[in-house]
Amino acid sequence: MSLKKMGVLVSSSVLSLGMFSSVANASSTVGEQPEKVRIEVASTELVVTKNDLIKKFKELFPNQFDFLTASDFHMSNGHFYPEDGDDTVRHELSAFKTVNGKQLYASVGFVGENLDIDNFHYQPLNEKDALFPAKVSKDGAQKIAADFVKQFSDGKDYQLQSNPFDFYFPQLLSEPIRYSFSFARMEKQVPIADQTIEVSVLGNGEIVSFYRNSTKTSKSTFEDKQRLKEKNDLVAKFEDNLTANLHYQIGFDYQTSERTVQLVYQPTLGLQGIHATSGKWLTANGYSADFPKATKTELIAASPLPAKRKGVTLEEAKKIAQNLLASKSDKVKLSIESIEETEREDGQAIIRIHYMYHYANGGTGTGLEINKATGEITQYSDISSEMLGQLDEKTKKEDAISQQAAVTKALSYLKEWVPSYLHNYAMPITEPYFDKNRGMYSISFPRVVNGIAVMGDDITVGITADGSLNSLYVNYQEVEEWPAPDKVISKEAAKVILKDALNLKLTYTKPVQDADKHHYDLVYIPEFNEQAFSFLDASTGEWHSMWNRKNSTVISHPWAQEELNYLIQTNILDVKDSEKFNGDAPVSKGEALKVIMNSLSYFYAGRYYYAEENTKQTFTNIDTKHPYYQVVERAVESGIIYPVNQSLDVDSPITREELAALYIRVLGLEQAAKDGSIYKLNFADADKVSKEYSGYVALANSLGVLKADDNKFNPVQQVSYAELAVTTIRLAHKMAESGKRLGY
Repeated sequence: MSLKKMGVLVSSSVLSLGMFSSVANASSTVGEQPEKVRIEVASTELVVTKNDLIKKFKELFPNQFDFLTASDFHMSNGHFYPEDGDDTVRHELSAFKTVNGKQLYASVGFVGENLDIDNFHYQPLNEKDALFPAKVSKDGAQKIAADFVKQFSDGKDYQLQSNPFDFYFPQLLSEPIRYSFSFARMEKQVPIADQTIEVSVLGNGEIVSFYRNSTKTSKSTFEDKQRLKEKNDLVAKFEDNLTANLHYQIGFDYQTSERTVQLVYQPTLGLQGIHATSGKWLTANGYSADFPKATKTELIAASPLPAKRKGVTLEEAKKIAQNLLASKSDKVKLSIESIEETEREDGQAIIRIHYMYHYANGGTGTGLEINKATGEITQYSDISSEMLGQLDEKTKKEDAISQQAAVTKALSYLKEWVPSYLHNYAMPITEPYFDKNRGMYSISFPRVVNGIAVMGDDITVGITADGSLNSLYVNYQEVEEWPAPDKVISKEAAKVILKDALNLKLTYTKPVQDADKHHYDLVYIPEFNEQAFSFLDASTGEWHSMWNRKNSTVISHPWAQEELNYLIQTNILDVKDSEKFNGDAPVSKGEALKVIMNSLSYFYAGRYYYAEENTKQTFTNIDTKHPYYQVVERAVESGIIYPVNQSLDVDSPITREELAALYIRVLGLEQAAKDGSIYKLNFADADKVSKEYSGYVALANSLGVLKADDNKFNPVQQVSYAELAVTTIRLAHKMAESGKRLGY
């Protein structure tokens, strides 16, 4: 195959999730790894045309995209991923079109000679019907997804699975309801771990995303189920060996940017499952007859080591980068593209450097980070190896150094590049992982506090087969107060809870070390609490979800029950006690602002969490410790409220005319509403509308957001929770129609 040596931009921040999805890997922060490099096929070698791909695409969605012409589509070069040992050529087709001021976007991925579709993403022109209340229920969407999957089954059996990656985040009312489903291919009624289809359906029934794991299966073989050991025997074996390990876990609220620290109990580290026919333990590096042993924490450095430097300038940082990144080939030129001084989310001052390796037909680039105070490199990934491989300059492959030698090498690099961190970190407590395809060790050094490992704060080091440094990522978060370890339930009590929550799920899977082979083993995967990414709180002995799940509280109301419950379930409205909640109770100004901001803006609080929270305060009575501080500052920034007075009364009830003003400002119609004299109010109680609010009231009523009832607007009537819920949903629909978004 003739190759066109074209570079692609490689991102250095890709979320990587652990292989054991229950408590064992419930970590809030994970190491960043570079994306895999793709090699593009020369356009002169292609026999696939854009029209071929368009035809395939429209066959999948008959009549739905007939309004798109060939000129609306763009086709990328064919490509494949050599590092995965996969020479299957892939093609991508994308479509862009603006219709009546709204933009449509669609992308489709094709794989193999038959141009099978393995992924699809779609941003429709009209999503109004998918907003709450959705036209299609979750059950209806599930049927639509299942019928769609049948088109790709090729006669194989795919069954709906619980989706461990169906994370829940607050849902904006102005965005469509989205249902996500995961289907696994079954072999003899056993799910195959790496053969899945993911489908997302909007609330109007439209399919907007599809992904199929395109693992080759033509040569696959499967272990015989007749050789299965008794499940109960393996459960008993697992329980006999199970240990409870105490760890700190750092949590992160993506809406408020607040971090929390908890003590959690985690089952045995380094264990992925148990071979269902031999009873051997499956670890990251293959099968073992011995159960993974608990490892004691041993600090890398007993006392603080001097920092590499006492501060570093931009010019000094540039020299550090140039020395580290020096080109290994006379055909490649290093170029420092940009250097900036900034702060990470945790407030740490860093210098971020973006660079490129340029060569004859393209270039490859990424970035690194340097701690400004110490001159130490905290984020680095060597992209030159894959790049030189593309240029056919890779040196001959050497036999990989031993695991212990790799750990020794990693330690030497840590002492060279990040010495001031090392007294906070311990030697690996899980076995290093070796990627045979890339010839790479991945080694994790956990942070330790009070003698306890911290989940989410570690240093990960990548070591190549010849002992070179491939990557270095330092995860370290400042925490003011760590929970005391002497106030937790005992390990024995935790072990009992873990045993009660344990279940073994049978799957066909390939051990990581055999991923390039075609044989699937029968493996029992441990699950705890029947929910992925849950954790056992060591202080209470209760199970919690790591992710922000929907609120299960349900309340009743004569005319706003559906709206109120939806706001509660999506965490827009916070109701902790359903029995005490009164939907007809008046809402305070602060609570009304909170509901509006939660409904229409993601991450409204995060921008003020670190440096800004100490410098920005619009109202004298709303400081950084006030519960409505984030809401108020975000509303001020968005132009929804103004600092007319030095203080803001967030506790007094909000009236209908005041709410009308907020809604009109959200819609961006402030200027049109300011001159109330141009509007004539025909309400029976028009004389009760304050002059300053007359324009807002007129617009809110005419737009149908906040309407008069029985020819009365009742401008000074206090707004209830029920009325706020119903009218906020109307507001969200208007926002969706206009395409307007609150600034981020």
